[in-house]
Amino acid sequence: MKTTDTPSTGAVEGPGQTVTEVRPPAADPGGGKRDGSVLNVFSHGMLVLWAIMVVAPLLWALMSSFKDDNGILSDPFGLPDKLHFENWSRAWSSANMSDYFGNTIVVVGGSLAGTLLFGSMAAYVLARFEFPGNRFIYFLFIGGMSFPIILALVPLFYVMKNMALLNTQHGLILVYIAYSLPFTVFFLTSFFRTLPSSVAEAAMIDGASHTRTFFQVMLPMARPGLISVGIFNFLGQWNQYMLPTVLNTDPEKKVLSQGLVELATSQGYKGDYSGLFAGLVMAMLPVLAAYIIFQRQVVAGLTAGAVK
Repeated sequence: MKTTDTPSTGAVEGPGQTVTEVRPPAADPGGGKRDGSVLNVFSHGMLVLWAIMVVAPLLWALMSSFKDDNGILSDPFGLPDKLHFENWSRAWSSANMSDYFGNTIVVVGGSLAGTLLFGSMAAYVLARFEFPGNRFIYFLFIGGMSFPIILALVPLFYVMKNMALLNTQHGLILVYIAYSLPFTVFFLTSFFRTLPSSVAEAAMIDGASHTRTFFQVMLPMARPGLISVGIFNFLGQWNQYMLPTVLNTDPEKKVLSQGLVELATSQGYKGDYSGLFAGLVMAMLPVLAAYIIFQRQVVAGLTAGAVK
């Protein structure tokens, strides 16, 4: 018997037959590691660049809120010569920021609660029950996400006017709920599909009704998803400017975004830049605090729907 070895193949010749063994080429022991290192350096560099782009404007606004107007105009990127806390007190009192904060908390709190309640109920039914028109209703909600709100402003204004809901907080709450429901239903439907069906079946066997199963069993299990979609809705509703500007012109019921514009224009041709930066930081603080407190739940809710 004759054996022939080559770098890529090995052949064994026997009586009347030849068997060829194909050997894979030798791998470069350092090639994969170098490629992975380059990829890690690139991805980490992009993350650092993105973090700088996000954090730098926030730090600049915070720093500018403690300067006077001359310091902002003469040296916009420099440190303040001293901390001017009077900017914050002036912004809080001169433009009725306390009233705007109160109105915003009422409107956003009511709309957020209604959005999570109605959105979770609709998403649970669409995810867990099969009935005629299930997919059609689901795609209607998805279609609502692609509909620009600016196209609905004129008909929405007349609908609210005919229903006597203009310049009212409960009218603005209803509009916020309708505006936020499509994304909420889309997000929670995928989340409810990942929850185990055996838990709901066990509750039904024990005699629980559909309502009790939803509120006492399935809804607590969906807490990470509720927190995640709640944070996203809170960001959008807290920073909403177009809807309250069109539907709420009562000075006593304006929200925070309208108050910041009023603060910017209250001085006429002379801008109160330091007060404006102070008011801007005031408006950002609740959003930053909410995300810092619930950041782990947000990440858990976003990743829970990726695996089943």
